[in-house]
Amino acid sequence: MSPTATETATGLIAILRGITPEDVVAVGSALADAGFTAIEVPLNSPRPFESIERLAAAVGDACVVGAGTVLSVDDVIRAETAGSRIIVSPNTDVDVIGAAVARNLRAYPGAATPTEAFRAVGAGARSVKLFPSDSIGTAGMTAWRAVLPTEVELLPVGGVDRTNLAEWAAAGAGGAGLGTCLYRPGDSADTVRERARALLDIWSADAA
Repeated sequence: MSPTATETATGLIAILRGITPEDVVAVGSALADAGFTAIEVPLNSPRPFESIERLAAAVGDACVVGAGTVLSVDDVIRAETAGSRIIVSPNTDVDVIGAAVARNLRAYPGAATPTEAFRAVGAGARSVKLFPSDSIGTAGMTAWRAVLPTEVELLPVGGVDRTNLAEWAAAGAGGAGLGTCLYRPGDSADTVRERARALLDIWSADAA
């Protein structure tokens, strides 16, 4: 997946909230081995920029490595320097979106309403993170899809797991962010690999 090819669906993003630099290479390598092509390190994890740097060096040829919980332009700059190619936020901040787009990084701003989604698109985003997606639901996403530009990709994050991933895929999501259903701090690489393969199987079977 090219991080700048908006016509290409993102697919599944692994969210490694709480990962440490000491564990990130083993877990990231397990995800790449399972078939994940995008991995996010949230910036509220321990020493996140070090983790991004190590992860990009280890699996950057196979996966797009990104930063999550990006809240400022300074975070965007530091994440890019560490090796991030995607910028994921929980909110719609036009300065963060603009900084990412200007650096040819793919922005995934969070939106909880159509107003926020349109604001994100107006700032240059071509992918919008539905967050928290369990409060929006597939019906809400379908309604957003009817009014947003057709080239804008929608990705649910927050509450997505193996019990509802197929439903999101069938509803037309361009991908999904997967957090605690995939990784919790302390999980072994083997455990994460097994979960990753199961989730990818669900996604591959049901994504349009």
